Amino acid sequence: MSSQMQRRDFFKVTSAFLAGSSAITQPGGAVQERAALPVVISSANGMKAAAKAMESLRAGGKPLDAVIAGVNIVEDDPNDSSVGYGGLPNEEGEVELDASVMDGPTCRCGAVGALKHIRNPSKVARLVMERTDHIFLVGEGALKFALRMGFEKENLLTEESRRKWLEWRSKLSARDAWLTEEESGTEFGEVIRHYGTISCLGVDAAGNIAGTTTTSGLSWKIPGRVGDSPIIGAGLYVDNDVGAAGSTGRGEANIKVCGAHAVVELMRQGKSPEQACLAVLERVVRTTKEKRLLGKDGRPAFQLNFYAVNKKGEFGGAALYPSRFCVNTGAESRLVNSAYLFKRAQA
Repeated sequence: MSSQMQRRDFFKVTSAFLAGSSAITQPGGAVQERAALPVVISSANGMKAAAKAMESLRAGGKPLDAVIAGVNIVEDDPNDSSVGYGGLPNEEGEVELDASVMDGPTCRCGAVGALKHIRNPSKVARLVMERTDHIFLVGEGALKFALRMGFEKENLLTEESRRKWLEWRSKLSARDAWLTEEESGTEFGEVIRHYGTISCLGVDAAGNIAGTTTTSGLSWKIPGRVGDSPIIGAGLYVDNDVGAAGSTGRGEANIKVCGAHAVVELMRQGKSPEQACLAVLERVVRTTKEKRLLGKDGRPAFQLNFYAVNKKGEFGGAALYPSRFCVNTGAESRLVNSAYLFKRAQA
């Protein structure tokens, strides 16, 4: 599908002149918001996280401190089944968490993957950044590191997430994570799985930037599966001279295009945050060729979201299908409609 044809399918839903921001009309009629610094953006499940991060920034806190404190609220929330405590488990009923952090002023980063028994992987990722010569620790090694740093083991599986896991177990079908040789190249139906994450990006009054992405990952995944969230350049990327980007949704699709890094590089070339997010989503569409990942209309049968903010405080988000993201410009957190490539198919 050509870029020209894809753009005919863009149904951009943006709101101009929202409270606390001004609007700049971009070529093609899109609207790019500019906020007075500081500004925090996050995925739609980050209303409280963005508010907490903004509170920290307005009090003079560093951007990395702010965004991590924000997502810790969601990691600690047993009612959010996509992150931290209460996250949906792998196929064996164990919760495995992934997270990454990146600090713009120092250009340092850290990450953990397939971490069990520790509810705040974003905190552990930060310590990987600060206390080791490494960037990415996974599995048993990540857990041992966390315990050495003073974290305590706990059972992250709540009764509600356990109930959902048991329900899934009772309905196992070809939609689990395993493929036969035949299924790996053929269509076997729409991919219906739970992708949940929170990504949070913050810019302080001086234009310094930081970000974090944290998740319990794909529900019912094969043990050891790691998505895009903890991969620097895929689920998160920060460049203090340019801006930052994060993502939620199908990690396997994002990893193939190094999405967050690609968004930041496009902003470096002059694209607005929204334009950069849309351009990378076009790459995702072009690189999704497996029939099992496509709907009857030939479009991706999954969701993927990108969120981005630049050093000036301009922000934007885009998704394959209609979605929203959270913005806090200093007064309160609010949800903003993302730009998107495709309308949902009519039922």
